[in-house]
Amino acid sequence: QVQLVESGGGVVQAGGSLRLRCATSGRTISPYAMGWFRQAPGMEREFVAAITWSDGDIIYGESVKGRFTMSGDNATNTLVLQMNSLKPEDTAVYYCAAKRSRGFIRLGTMYMYWGRGTQVTVSS
Repeated sequence: QVQLVESGGGVVQAGGSLRLRCATSGRTISPYAMGWFRQAPGMEREFVAAITWSDGDIIYGESVKGRFTMSGDNATNTLVLQMNSLKPEDTAVYYCAAKRSRGFIRLGTMYMYWGRGTQVTVSS
């Protein structure tokens, strides 16, 4: 069994920063990519960022580009998401996910493994 566990969520004022972390445990997997998604109440799940381990390429969703920075460790399949200049519209549950198939790294439906999420709340 593979487990992805997110940590680092919390409440922060607009303009502040938070650092999320995703740790992998359990059965060893060799994911093609890992990423972050978020979902606000009543909204669809949104792509935040993802990394493909084969080339280390990182892509970001348009709404977070320039404010969020993702890094990762392929050896341990861990991710860190540094979130700066946070806005109230960044409020959501943030999920870590991993996929083994190639391509479509922006599509949440293509990810096989998911964490339970961590709440991020940005107050105005």
